[in-house]
Amino acid sequence: MFTGIIESVGTVKSMQPTGGDIRLTIESNDLDFSDVKLGDSIASNGICLTVVELGNNHYSVDVSRETIARTALEALKAGHTVNLEKAMLPTTRFGGHIVAGHVDGVGVVSKLQQDARSIYIEIEIPQELAHYTATKGSITVDGISLTTNLVRDNIVSLNIIPHTAQVTNIAKHWLVGSKVNIEVDIVARYLERLLNKSQSGGMNTANPQSQITEAFLADNGFMK
Repeated sequence: MFTGIIESVGTVKSMQPTGGDIRLTIESNDLDFSDVKLGDSIASNGICLTVVELGNNHYSVDVSRETIARTALEALKAGHTVNLEKAMLPTTRFGGHIVAGHVDGVGVVSKLQQDARSIYIEIEIPQELAHYTATKGSITVDGISLTTNLVRDNIVSLNIIPHTAQVTNIAKHWLVGSKVNIEVDIVARYLERLLNKSQSGGMNTANPQSQITEAFLADNGFMK
């Protein structure tokens, strides 16, 4: 589990094809590896990956064909920078939002321009993910916890403040046409499942009088 607060920007050292999969090695001189061990998870551009080799300033992960197919990882090359976050601890300050590191789809940067001191960005996300997003809601893009300005159909607009641009790979690698990893708010996914279960009559069998409906969610501030 992660928070979407980037701890370090790493550099892709190598991407080695291995039996149809990829062995990815990432180097970082800023990430604290002192508490990392084999088998730990590190979110790399928002993808939860398991450490299989570890050095003083680098780690390697094996990336399956399923992960390659569902993320923007294939566009990476040696020398590219990636956003890094170690799995959170029970004592970690929760500065972002709940991030699983399970990429839901690939978005495309469709607009990027300066807006005062921040960067205004529009991202076209897969249509099937659009209903999980909301104006002033949370979304994870390449592992970064961001607040949406506005959602229009499947276009999400964002403003990136100077600090976020400096401590992530946004300023260096995001261009119009860039592919980015998208993870929608996990709470929205569970709410949808609860609502569908309620409407199908398959929920709350122990207490049939308790029903979660769209009206209930709207009345309690979950929907606009």
